[in-house]
Amino acid sequence: MADDDRYGTRTHTPEDLVRLVSARLGVTFTARESDYRGVYHLADHHGVRVEVQPNEIPGEDEDEPYDLAHPEYQVLVLTTTPLPDPTLRTRLETIEGLVHLGHESG
Repeated sequence: MADDDRYGTRTHTPEDLVRLVSARLGVTFTARESDYRGVYHLADHHGVRVEVQPNEIPGEDEDEPYDLAHPEYQVLVLTTTPLPDPTLRTRLETIEGLVHLGHESG
């Protein structure tokens, strides 16, 4: 069972969010590259996975949003935890300009 949250920003760059999230959560990100997702940043710390992902994904003809429901947010923060983690959510919500976009549990 995993607990997923999605956040977005209209004001920060991916690099800004890597720095801000690292400071709030005490995690270290590594840059990854994927044909499907482009360049994203991943931190995996004690079962908590945090990703900083540009919302525009390079496509064959044009860029497509990773989060189709929220194309207006240029950068996303995706979290996956084994159980709900209200402390993680509270820490991320202290980042000015970062908005909670959704939650899925399953």
